[in-house]
Amino acid sequence: MKRTYIDANVLIAAFQGDERISRRAMEVLDDPDRRLVVSDFLRLEVLPKPSFNKRTEEVQFMNAVLENAAENVPCNFEVTEKAIKLASIYDVAPMDALHVGAAVTAGVDEFVTLEKPTKPLCRISEIKIRSLRADVGES
Repeated sequence: MKRTYIDANVLIAAFQGDERISRRAMEVLDDPDRRLVVSDFLRLEVLPKPSFNKRTEEVQFMNAVLENAAENVPCNFEVTEKAIKLASIYDVAPMDALHVGAAVTAGVDEFVTLEKPTKPLCRISEIKIRSLRADVGES
């Protein structure tokens, strides 16, 4: 089983992205050989906006994925310290750094994102970063 931390943009695209990207995101989420790893940072990114805007189906979708994930990485000092270190080395945005910090701390096999392969997040070498945009030929 491949332990995979999923970025917020993967979940959002799975629900509301264009057909090609949405399909690719769903393939990751539905892969029977993959164990999804999430964190409260992910919850913070994907739940408040659809909740505020009363998009019930989207909230239900997000909750279903989050609740069925194999693991939840706790938010703690170790994750935050790892995020600060990674952000300082790679110039990664703070929320992306928290996600990758959680993924690295959990020791996942890969981090799946929809960030463009040219973005700082995709340069992180402490963990395997997989851009679904690269998978569909976007740069």
